[in-house]
Amino acid sequence: MTGFVLLAADQQLPEDVGKAGPIGALLTLLLFIAILLLVKSMTTHLKRVPRSFDPEDDGPRIVVPDTPAELVDPAPAPGEDLLDTLRRAPRAIEGPRRDDDRPGTPEG
Repeated sequence: MTGFVLLAADQQLPEDVGKAGPIGALLTLLLFIAILLLVKSMTTHLKRVPRSFDPEDDGPRIVVPDTPAELVDPAPAPGEDLLDTLRRAPRAIEGPRRDDDRPGTPEG
């Protein structure tokens, strides 16, 4: 009976079983080597990239005033000219509008 089982097992195994192992191992090894080379190449390229793409500051900027009064008076804050214009002409600012888009006071 044991001989019959061994004979049946021999007949069921195909001829090329076990031959793909070395070829698969070789392909796996080649892929691993290719990945290592790509990682090495990428790290060398990343080392060349600057930390920041912002333009470097050339140092303090020297501002030359147009008039001697600018040496004494502080510079106005940004938007200060617009605020002064609006303070001098308060009618330039519109009041709230009604629902029918005509200017005037709101009903309420």
